[in-house]
Amino acid sequence: MNLIPPTGVEVNIGDTLQPDEYIGMCRREIMDKFLRDRAIEYGAECVNGLVTSIDIPADHKSSESQYTINYQAYVEGSSAGVAKSMNVDLIVGADGANSRVAKAMDAGAYNFAIAFQERIKIPDEKMEFYEEMAEMYVGDDVSPDFYGWVFPKYDHVGVGTGTVVNRPAIKQYQKAIRDRAGDKIAGGKIIKVEAHPIPEHYRPRRVQGRIALVGDAAGYVTKCSGEGIYFAAKSGRMAAEEIVALMKNGSRLPTQAEIEETYLKKYDGLYGPTYTVLDILQKVFYTNNGAREAFVELCNSKYVQQVTFDSYLYKRVQGNNPLDDLNLLGETIG
Repeated sequence: MNLIPPTGVEVNIGDTLQPDEYIGMCRREIMDKFLRDRAIEYGAECVNGLVTSIDIPADHKSSESQYTINYQAYVEGSSAGVAKSMNVDLIVGADGANSRVAKAMDAGAYNFAIAFQERIKIPDEKMEFYEEMAEMYVGDDVSPDFYGWVFPKYDHVGVGTGTVVNRPAIKQYQKAIRDRAGDKIAGGKIIKVEAHPIPEHYRPRRVQGRIALVGDAAGYVTKCSGEGIYFAAKSGRMAAEEIVALMKNGSRLPTQAEIEETYLKKYDGLYGPTYTVLDILQKVFYTNNGAREAFVELCNSKYVQQVTFDSYLYKRVQGNNPLDDLNLLGETIG
């Protein structure tokens, strides 16, 4: 992976990766279908539709009253679908940053970034460069508070950027990342344009009654790297496992306090420090071009690379050598 500051000096920050370690790139159109198909194979009932509202009983925190999910079921040949509803005992909201589950349960507002990406099909000879390479660009031109990227997507590249503080200028920053990539993507054809909100912090309330949020709906995206896929999958599994255990083979329903004490407590214990450290790093190094240049210079250090990739790969804040950690702190402050 190349990290490229405003001055254009490229730093390869993947030298410490072991032969069996790599940074995986995800195509959601492939992964999402795989997950749906596997869930159906394991017994889930898949409903092709759009949730329009959720009716929540006033006493849902103190009773076992059911929730009603209202949705438009897809019907082939119809643009509107058919209005339907279902009653359920529990809801796990995994419906993204614009979560309707979160809105219905009054999870509270949160700030968000806008991420903009163009999928670009580039000539085969240029695609060869990206077969084993991803690029991160930093600078005020590509984002005032995040980074721009060129990530390989099998037979094309994803080129994009994101920002919180100046969302209206996202297309200006997108043009800048294309300009910075320059000849590497020249001659490419845009085959898809994507824009998504990215939560900047946890929702104020992630569990209400027997409704729990996971993934982007809960705000589980890390600062600095902007990663959310792993934490979405992990939080979904953790929430499901804890709720199933609490239900004791379907003989009882869990309470809000029980879900908070198991799912939330365990998740925050595992990953809370990671979110905190990456938040600090973003505030320190993504504030101005001088700080970004310093960040890229620090990444020349093999120890910094090792700590960075170990933390990224294994989702825990790593610190392997107290003396090197102390020296790194001094260099960061300097």
